Amino acid sequence: MKRIIQWICLAALALAAFGCAHDPFNIPRADYEQKVKVLGVAPIFMDADSDIRHPEKDTLVTLVREYNRKNEKELAEMIKESGAYFSVRFLDAAAPDELYRTLLLRAERRDDAGVVYNKQFFKPEEIRTLVTQNNVDAVLLVTVSGLTMRDRIFSSNLVKYLDSDYNVLSASAQILDANGATLWEYPNFRAGSPSTPVLAELQYPDFDEGAANMDERINVKFKTIPGLTRYLGKKEKDLLFRERKATVPYYHLFDEMVELLKPPIKLFGDEKKGGSAPQPASYQPQPASQPSYQPAPQPAPASKAAPAPAAQPVPAPQPESVAVPEPTPIREVPIDAKPVQ
Repeated sequence: MKRIIQWICLAALALAAFGCAHDPFNIPRADYEQKVKVLGVAPIFMDADSDIRHPEKDTLVTLVREYNRKNEKELAEMIKESGAYFSVRFLDAAAPDELYRTLLLRAERRDDAGVVYNKQFFKPEEIRTLVTQNNVDAVLLVTVSGLTMRDRIFSSNLVKYLDSDYNVLSASAQILDANGATLWEYPNFRAGSPSTPVLAELQYPDFDEGAANMDERINVKFKTIPGLTRYLGKKEKDLLFRERKATVPYYHLFDEMVELLKPPIKLFGDEKKGGSAPQPASYQPQPASQPSYQPAPQPAPASKAAPAPAAQPVPAPQPESVAVPEPTPIREVPIDAKPVQ
């Protein structure tokens, strides 16, 4: 039991050290939080000119655009609920595809630290127009694109696997300011060990076909459009058994993005230090009430402080001096009576 507790403590320390050591932003977090108070979330783009090898490419592109429209507003809501920004605005566009073509400068396939992904470069002048017209500090751009990458996929019984090149739908995202500078990007190489963000796998190895034909060669096939439709539209419930608004593939991507954007969890007294900071702010209204009383004596100048001595006779009216004349008549009566007799 003690060993289990020790492992739990070590895991907590590792998580705390991991969260504090990595900053997902391209500038210091404090500078980012000061710079970006209002975040705009653009519609999710679909790069139809990317590496999509599905035989029904046009139908697939239309399908992805449809599910982008169904899920994109939920990304803005999830970022808003994280509390990372003063305000989060969804930038609704009548023609997201036209907006993407206007913003895009070029796109390229990248292989950084073993992570394969598509990176988009946008026109700074168009980004400035988008940011200023919508009165935001920065804008989040998310793009879905086709990508072919090396991967290992196991069979359903986990006995066999196939290393091959598979065509997938991947996602990438950037937060850009009005100058077109990249403040944050996804996949993120500054926090942890990143991997290729995959929205949907378009291909699969047919192990059953190889087993049925007693053939060691495994064919890689494309998933059907009905199958991809069911996958992109799959829903699941949260811990409170409420159905999530975003479908499963989109929700997992959104959740990973939000985890990188939201403020880190502060452990081991950091919350107390952070919580003590607002306390002086809450007490400041009380000292502010004291100056509100000072103006009252100021219109009543120091001349009215003179009546204060008049109050001094009040605590010392000396009623005992009144008792002194009472015994004097008593003394006169007995003295006068004795000499007359």
